[in-house]
Parts: sequence; C-alpha cells; structure tokens
Amino acid sequence: MSKALRLSEKWFRFGLWLVAFVFASFLIGLGGTVVENLPQVEHHYTLEDFIDRPAADAARAAIRSTQETRQNADEKMAQAQLRLNTARADAATARDTFNNWLATRHVTQRPEQDPELLARTRQLDGLKAAERQALNGVEAQQQILLDAQQAEAHAQRDLRELERVAGEQLTTELRSQELRVFGYRLLLTLPLLGIAGWLFAKKRQSTYWPFVWGFIYFALFAFFVELVPYLPSYGGYVRYVVGIVITVLVGRSAIIALNRYLERQKQAESMPDVERRKELSYDTALARLAKKVCPGCERPVDLANTAIDYCPHCGICLFDHCGKCEQRKSAFARFCHACGAAARAAE
Repeated sequence: MSKALRLSEKWFRFGLWLVAFVFASFLIGLGGTVVENLPQVEHHYTLEDFIDRPAADAARAAIRSTQETRQNADEKMAQAQLRLNTARADAATARDTFNNWLATRHVTQRPEQDPELLARTRQLDGLKAAERQALNGVEAQQQILLDAQQAEAHAQRDLRELERVAGEQLTTELRSQELRVFGYRLLLTLPLLGIAGWLFAKKRQSTYWPFVWGFIYFALFAFFVELVPYLPSYGGYVRYVVGIVITVLVGRSAIIALNRYLERQKQAESMPDVERRKELSYDTALARLAKKVCPGCERPVDLANTAIDYCPHCGICLFDHCGKCEQRKSAFARFCHACGAAARAAE
C-alpha cells in the first residue's frame, strides 16, 4: 500500500503512527501506575499479623532474659575460673614447698620442727580448701549457664513453632490476597480488551485511527505485561488452565475468522469480474499487487509474465489494454501509464 501513497501522505501517516505510539505510551504509563498501586488497596500482611502475640511475647521475653543470664554467667564463670586457676597454682606451689621441707625434715630428724610441720600442714589444707571453694564457684556458674542455655533453647523452640503456624496462615492469606489483586487487574483489563476488540473491528480505519491503534496497543500491553505475569500459580494449575482457556478462545476465534474469510472469498470469486474489481479498493489492490499476489484471491501470481492477464486461480482480470493507445496496463490502474488516458468506466 505504501507504494501507492503520495510522498506527503507517507510522512503524514508516519507522523500519525508516531501519535499512535505516543498516545499508547502515555496510556501504558497511566495504566501501569494504576496497576502498580492496586496491591495497596489490600493490607500488607506480615508474620506478626498471624502469630499468637501473648505466647510470642512471652517466648521472646524468656529468650532475652536467658540471654542476659547466660551473658552474666559467662562473665562470672570467667572470674571464677581465674580464681580457681590461682588457687590451684597456690596449692601446687605450697605442696611442692611442703614436700621439699619434708624431705629436709626427714634427713635432719629434728624434733623441734614438729610444730612447724603442723603449721605447714594446716596451711596446705587451707589452700586445698580454697581451691575446692573456687572449683565450687566455677561449677555453680556452669550450672547457671547450662540452665540458661536449656531455657533459651526451649523458648527458641516454642517461638519457632509459633512462627511456623503463623507462617502457614500467612501463606494462605497471601495466596488469597494474590488472587484478589489478580481479580482487580482482571476487572481492569478485560473491559480494555473488549473496547480494543470493538475498536479494531469497527474503527481501525476511521478518521481517528491513530488513537484507536494507540488504545489497542495499550490494551494488549495491559493484558500481556500487566496481567499475564501476575497470574496466580497454585502448583501451576491456574496458569495452565488459564493458558488453555485463552488458547481455545483465540484458536476458536481464528478458526471462525478463517472460515468466514474463505466463505467471503468463495462468494467474491463467484461474482462477475467487473463487480469484483469494484469491490476492491484502489489502495488494497495496489498493495496486493506489490506483494505479487492476486488482489482478488491473494494467491501468488507471476506478474512479470506478460502472457498472464487473468489470475489462473480465480479468473479476475489483472491486466488489460488502454482504450486509447492499446498499451498493456494494470486493470486496477486509474490512468494509463503510457499515455495518461483515464481508464474506461467499465474497467
């Protein structure tokens, strides 16, 4: 068709297509903003909306308390361990000194040193008692630490169980919310598709066709970009079912359209040649000829073969002769390309 257009008309059409795309882009931006804000009509659910608050708060408080207790026990156990190490070192040193002194006492056999022996023994016993006391302090802190760790583990286990139950409820609610938001998108998109279909069928060649096509592109974008990716997926069943339904509907429409087209073609091919050429618009005929197909039946024809004047498939006249100069010309041309004479009215 573009070969049959005037140069300025081509530029005007190009500009109008730009208008269509710009119009569609603004509509897409507006629609995208609306669709993006659709989830805001629903509450943003979190785990805290479904968890047992009193039980969770009690578990968290217990965890914090046991963590503080464990931290304090760690600090006190470090101090107690240091005291134990000191007591053990003192006792070991005193024991070594006492053993050396006993060895000397055994060699000298001096009875006057018996009181000192008793004093050294009492001193060593005191150091062993201090060591035992320090060990008791370490063991006490270890017990406190173990109790805190076990209590924290119990609280953590209770909290995880509460979060697991709440997580299941959250998942269920999010799926329901996802389905509701998809329903909102569907309610917004389906009317757009319906309007776009009506515009395509009735208004695509009207005076305001740039706006018609811009709206059609917007509706298709809203469906395939703003709706289809948000199809809820329950194990894939919803997506596959919706895909099957859409495929069946589109396929059925395509089959019906094809059968209607074939029926129209049969009816057109049964009409007289002159009437058939009158039914074809000038631009449509030239566009089909530019594609090297018959304007009547749209089947391929060797137009370069000068021996072919009629379509071998449907019989429509493709080439005739000028009534003035007898030059062979296209039967759909309005003027002779050789002499410029107007085509005959019968043709």
